[in-house]
Amino acid sequence: MSVATITLSSKGQIVIPKEIRDQLHWHAGTQITLLPGASGVTLKAVPKKTGRRLEDLIGMLKHEGPPLSTEALCAPVDYSVDWSASGRNARGADLGCLKG
Repeated sequence: MSVATITLSSKGQIVIPKEIRDQLHWHAGTQITLLPGASGVTLKAVPKKTGRRLEDLIGMLKHEGPPLSTEALCAPVDYSVDWSASGRNARGADLGCLKG
């Protein structure tokens, strides 16, 4: 990353050098958040909204087979037997929830 020294104008404005704007992919219209801190100010681009709503996500994950009941989805799962047999716990980690 580049480092630049800039000057605050009489109107309280600064210009972010083009090289830095290009590195950060900041273009005209990019919204930036100023975070004041003890040693100065941090600039962060506001994340772009994707325009998606929760309703737009319905159906993204596909399930093969019959629908599962809420009770079946919420039932505790014991991966210990499968995890031990898989040999993937060679380092001794107990990560049954990450069974793959």
